[in-house]
Amino acid sequence: MARHNFPLNTVDAFLVTARHLNLTRAAKELCLTQGAVSRKIASLEEWLGFALFERHARGLYLTPQGSALLPDLQNAFEKLLDVADRACHKPSVIRLKAPTCAMRWLVPKIIQLELHAPDIQVALTTTVDHGINFKNEPYDVAIVFGPHAKAGTLLFEEILTPVISQSLLPAGPLSAEDLQRFTFLHPTRDRTDWSLWLADYPAKQPVMIKNQHFDTMDLAISAAIQGFGIAIADETLVAEDIRMGRLVRPFEHSVKTGAHYRLAIRQGSENAAGIAAFCESLLSLS
Repeated sequence: MARHNFPLNTVDAFLVTARHLNLTRAAKELCLTQGAVSRKIASLEEWLGFALFERHARGLYLTPQGSALLPDLQNAFEKLLDVADRACHKPSVIRLKAPTCAMRWLVPKIIQLELHAPDIQVALTTTVDHGINFKNEPYDVAIVFGPHAKAGTLLFEEILTPVISQSLLPAGPLSAEDLQRFTFLHPTRDRTDWSLWLADYPAKQPVMIKNQHFDTMDLAISAAIQGFGIAIADETLVAEDIRMGRLVRPFEHSVKTGAHYRLAIRQGSENAAGIAAFCESLLSLS
């Protein structure tokens, strides 16, 4: 007979009956009637062209052909179940949008997430855009940033402080007036962040003589690590760089900007369970 006509729906009836050698117990396990189990086995026997069981007064016995077929059919059926199980438990892919300024905080979290929750895969898209519109954008989760970011779960608020490479620091303590000897590294095309910190610092403001402007805070921080100058950066974003000694804080003073980083999620998604698991895991990481 043609292979595509093989009655796959009869295999489980044969395997269960072969295990029990009893139609009553097989029918109970399969949640079928004894007659339905018998018909399935008869259908398989008809396709194969030989009997699988011998029926005796004390019960059923496998025929020599049935005994020979059983191991291979069991292995094939187990492989089929494994394939189906893997399909049902495929990793959940979370489409995440995040501003590049958050990468120094986010990337270590994703690395930890891959270790602790391997079933969650993150498809990360970075952008200079700080907001999200789930109606028009194909993302499940987004990190949003700004003074007007109110939706979603708070990750951390922006708190600015100067950072510099240890190689650029003088032997003694640094004063605010000493800053004008360095190149000011700005995370934006204007001087807003530096001006905000200097205005809040209780000392005479230095003149910003040499300046370099970057498109993102991450780029300004990277330039500071390389010894380009002194950057103004968010405390949370540079926490690991300071811990590892790549950067130091020459001043304890910091200033809150009123902006926040928040985690926003798509509502009504078909992957709601996966999104919830991702957010819970991300927020639980230290």
